[in-house]
Amino acid sequence: MKLHILGICGTFMGGIAALARELGHEVEGSDANVYPPMSTQLEQLGIVLKSGYRAEHLQPAPDLVVVGNALSRGNPAIEHVLDARLRYISGPQWLGETLLADRRVLAVAGTHGKTTTTSMLAWILDCAGRDPGFLVGGVPANFGVSARSGENGNDRVAIPLTPASASADGPPLSRAAGEGRSMRSAPADFVLEADEYDTAFFDKRSKFVHYRPSIAILNNLEYDHADIFPDVAAIQRQFHHLVRTVPGNGRLIVNAEDARLAEVLGQGCWTPVETFGIEAGDWRARLTAADGSSFVVAHAGRELGEARWNLSGRHNVMNALAAIAAAHAAGVAPSAAIAALATFRNVARRMELVGEHAGIRVYDDFAHHPTAIATTLAGLRAKVGTARILVGMEPRSNSMRMGAHADELAPSLADADAVVFLQRAELPWDASRVVGALNGRGRTAASVDALVAELLAQARVGDHVVFMSNGGFENAPRRFATGLAARTERGKE
Repeated sequence: MKLHILGICGTFMGGIAALARELGHEVEGSDANVYPPMSTQLEQLGIVLKSGYRAEHLQPAPDLVVVGNALSRGNPAIEHVLDARLRYISGPQWLGETLLADRRVLAVAGTHGKTTTTSMLAWILDCAGRDPGFLVGGVPANFGVSARSGENGNDRVAIPLTPASASADGPPLSRAAGEGRSMRSAPADFVLEADEYDTAFFDKRSKFVHYRPSIAILNNLEYDHADIFPDVAAIQRQFHHLVRTVPGNGRLIVNAEDARLAEVLGQGCWTPVETFGIEAGDWRARLTAADGSSFVVAHAGRELGEARWNLSGRHNVMNALAAIAAAHAAGVAPSAAIAALATFRNVARRMELVGEHAGIRVYDDFAHHPTAIATTLAGLRAKVGTARILVGMEPRSNSMRMGAHADELAPSLADADAVVFLQRAELPWDASRVVGALNGRGRTAASVDALVAELLAQARVGDHVVFMSNGGFENAPRRFATGLAARTERGKE
């Protein structure tokens, strides 16, 4: 079948394209922004990319058009699809019907941490020999690709039964079935982010209702996506739609510290629930390093082992607990999951170290919400102690650009010693309200050039400079690192 994917260079739709190509379909696509790294990844797969949304890109007509949620009525390609009565479908629906129907789906939902937790869970399953398929909104460093179908395809794999009442740490999967645990046949695993954003211009349900997971993580829930949700209650309704799709013989893994998720479950729940948290829950962590780089995992009051890894921050410990609990629900012993974390490497742009020059470390972080900003900086502060933290901030998400989080931004930057806030001319609200609340620690810049120059002027030996945006940020982190390198070389002359 020939597929044409509209919006193909988005992370999710690019993953759809890679999966479709892996399944043997002929794949091509269009996007307004055809540039690396996604364009390179797709071209290496033999996928033809067309720049712009023009009707002629859909001629001759493909067998099916897969529509990304960034496109709406008035787009020339969409208008041609409708006028020519071409067959079309959303990305999530195509995925749910084509690939997920015969898989055991492990879905990760939440305002924060979806990409990291999905990558973590996929890595744990991979280390356990499951060879899971996955679709991640980024490129997990352990895999080097954002999506794969999994070599097992639709083959069924034998896994040990692990009821909620069973011991948390059972025999390793490599042991024979006769060693005290029954076995059952289950579809091959597929792990993916379960996004609450809407599906397509013709389907305003959240993407995750198409996935029908057997195991679902509800990581956290806060107000976000102000462009489509009027309030947090509207998001809770969508999360409850997801809860309604998880079968009675599945499992919900829920953040015990999140009151809004408790309210979601209070609307009705028909699936066994296991909770996680540092302060509460069935699965808990005891930090053995203040920055979260090591912690002991416990289940039902029994300590199971200590995780030591390269990540830091309380939020990442919570992500790890969720992944361990979900893997356990899928039959992976917690000891094996804890061991896998030691070799886990995070997704690109999650506090990614992009350079170090003259003792100044530069990070790229995919920040999109005040809570994510605060937890990320708190984790870095716990790691670096009294060293200075400088932040370059771009308000890039729809909610950020609309000013929905403006009042929370300054408090979220409490751990930063200096902040340069990008206030482009088209930003519809005055960023001085944020900068003013930083009590002399902040200033605005009208362009990325000016922001990079200001941070270069402020940076000194021992600093940690973090660039925070969920957009491209005009490659600011690497431009800053290049400027630092040049400055260091000039200093040697």
